Amino acid sequence: MYQLNKVDKTFPGVHALKAVDFTIGRGEIVGLVGENGAGKSTLMKVIYGAYQPDGGSVTVDGETVRFANPRQAMDYGIGMVFQEQSLIPNLTVMENIFLGFEQQFVRFGVIDWKRMAAAASAQLAKVKLDIDPKVTTANLSFAQRQLVELAKVLTLEERIDGDLVILLDEPTSVLAREEVELLFSLVRELTSRASFIFVSHRMDEVLELSDRIYVMKDGAVVDVVAQADAKVESIQHKMVGRDVDKEYYREQKQKPYDPSNVLASFENVSVAGGYKDLSFDLHPGEVLCLVGTEGSGREAVLRTVFGLEKPTSGTVEVKGSPYGKPNARTAVERGVGYVPRERKVEGIVNGMNVYENMTLSQMGNYSSYGVLRIGDERALAEKWVKRLAIKTPDVFKDCGGLSGGNQQKVVLAKWRSGGSDIILLDHPTRGLDIGAKEDVYDMVREMSDAGAGIILVADTLEEAIGLSHTILVLKDGEFQKRFDGAPGDKPTLFDLVHHMI
Repeated sequence: MYQLNKVDKTFPGVHALKAVDFTIGRGEIVGLVGENGAGKSTLMKVIYGAYQPDGGSVTVDGETVRFANPRQAMDYGIGMVFQEQSLIPNLTVMENIFLGFEQQFVRFGVIDWKRMAAAASAQLAKVKLDIDPKVTTANLSFAQRQLVELAKVLTLEERIDGDLVILLDEPTSVLAREEVELLFSLVRELTSRASFIFVSHRMDEVLELSDRIYVMKDGAVVDVVAQADAKVESIQHKMVGRDVDKEYYREQKQKPYDPSNVLASFENVSVAGGYKDLSFDLHPGEVLCLVGTEGSGREAVLRTVFGLEKPTSGTVEVKGSPYGKPNARTAVERGVGYVPRERKVEGIVNGMNVYENMTLSQMGNYSSYGVLRIGDERALAEKWVKRLAIKTPDVFKDCGGLSGGNQQKVVLAKWRSGGSDIILLDHPTRGLDIGAKEDVYDMVREMSDAGAGIILVADTLEEAIGLSHTILVLKDGEFQKRFDGAPGDKPTLFDLVHHMI
């Protein structure tokens, strides 16, 4: 049994964990939910040994422990499958699985690659992944990499005597439903030799998989709910401290867009390997959503507008002028802002603080004779921190240390503060809790009201329907159907799915 007793953790200006009690028994699957900033990530890092508690105690099978680092936690059978994935893309699968533990395969100073491959195959068999362990990890799909992460954690079985405790941090965030079902089936099978802590913002999945659910708010555990007693609405209320707005997608705030002006235009545009012969116009105030299955070409359209994908045919115009040689710099100069799916990789710069991230795309506005006007940068950031209710001790905080929802707000502030009026949103609510999603929906409506044109790739079909003025359905890179989404007259899920598959 793994147990936390009255665990506290404080950072400058933030009381991240407040007397947290947490228990997980043998073979249990325990859910952990809460808003971004509720303390989930800090709690996971304490369990995993990345953070040391300031107060309270941690016990494993009755033994009081204090992990100085994750390596020590691993010696007690505690492993973590990361949301952002910790695998190194240019290494092979087997090298990733045994990274840091290669010594067991060394003979006379040389790694026995054949033995490592055989051992890796045995680990991959545990997660039912039939791939060549010598393949480069970058060539795998996201779902395959997720299983390699799990196989890597399961190598602890050969190094410890007891059972494992495996932390799953948003493991389903970009998986298709059939991939989620396979993962859940595997997790249930593995409970014979491991316990799991499952962190997710998808409440239906938490209720489906977990035996018990811990609910966190403002650094404290506010409830522990048995699966049989769990109800989505009740848990959401405890997470946010209020009832979730019945007008979740702010449909009552949706106003008609201006069809007389065009901000961006596609005319028979094709991108090799992405989509073909796509035509549409984006208007001021319009939320245009691209809907389709993974690989339908949705994301490639966004990247084309931002100048990251070069059309093989057709014409892309932004504010009446065609792209000559498309690139991101030209797009930014024309008022295009891009909020990417991988916000930690492409959206923010870890190591740079809040104000630096906000002004990154508009440095020319904050420099004189080559010298940055830091005071002006700070003033702008403080204004947007207040306007968007960004939770940060101050604008000097490293952006990488903020919660996912607050990082997303910083990215949106970067573009809006610079005057961008064409906003590209690629899964903007991925990995966000219920409260942070509502904040994003409010921002979408606010940007639309201000005359910005928004192209959205939503996280769910419900989100696409709720937010959009216009929906374009793509399948295998080809346009299938256009739907208008006026309030009270929006398409149904069946309408969209019928044309998607």
